Amino acid sequence: MYILSVEVGPRIRAWRPAVGGVVEAFHAHFTDHAYPMHVHDTWTLLIIDEGVVRYDLDRHEHGALDSFVTLLPPQVPHDGESATPHGFRKRVLYLDTTLLDEDLIGRAVDGPEIRDPVLRRRIHRLHGILESPGDGLEAESGIELIAERLRRHLRRQSPLIVPARDRRLAHDLRGLLDASIVPGVSLREAAATLYAHPVHLVRAFSAEFGISPHQYLVTRRVDRARRLLLAGTRPHAVAAATGFYDQAHLTRHFKRVVGTTPARYAAHRTP
Repeated sequence: MYILSVEVGPRIRAWRPAVGGVVEAFHAHFTDHAYPMHVHDTWTLLIIDEGVVRYDLDRHEHGALDSFVTLLPPQVPHDGESATPHGFRKRVLYLDTTLLDEDLIGRAVDGPEIRDPVLRRRIHRLHGILESPGDGLEAESGIELIAERLRRHLRRQSPLIVPARDRRLAHDLRGLLDASIVPGVSLREAAATLYAHPVHLVRAFSAEFGISPHQYLVTRRVDRARRLLLAGTRPHAVAAATGFYDQAHLTRHFKRVVGTTPARYAAHRTP
């Protein structure tokens, strides 16, 4: 006789990502949980992966759908429960209040639902980045671009216009990255050094070189890894010597860039 084991109760995961601006990441699958009226001291950036959430915000009823991005402001009471018997799956980023100005709270209360497929894809991607350590520059770039897009939505501004290339700034950032291939450099550190806004840095660099700062740094590290592998260095030692978090981190990026794993690449080297 076979017994089917069914998991009951909520399934949740919560952690504190090592990236500025994000206080907490929270993934949950609830079937019958109903949030009471409560507040947060952070901005709540929510995407729904399955189901529908019905909630009241400032005494007005709203719905969080999988095609929308939902942004709940700090210190404003809200509740929440599934609008269907099947529950819901959600992913949440709790954002530090320094990312969005306080004067945007009222606008978020008036319009917490944002229909923007590009924004939703960026948030989805950021969640994936935050689940695996080692890609801090990519995570920082992602959160800054998301925050900029949120600000423009809340201020009802026109669609984003990519600024003119700032070639000198882009080349200065490349110099910083080249000088810090192994230890790396955070986006905020680079912004402080170059006296530029983080978003401006990312856009200037990408416009000038056709690649994001994070991907540029990764490919420089992969190049170094290739040389060390061909010299006979073991993959786990290569990871530590080239700035990757661990061997799995090296393997993930190496395979994406080179098309094979470090071990297979090294196996075909000429003695």
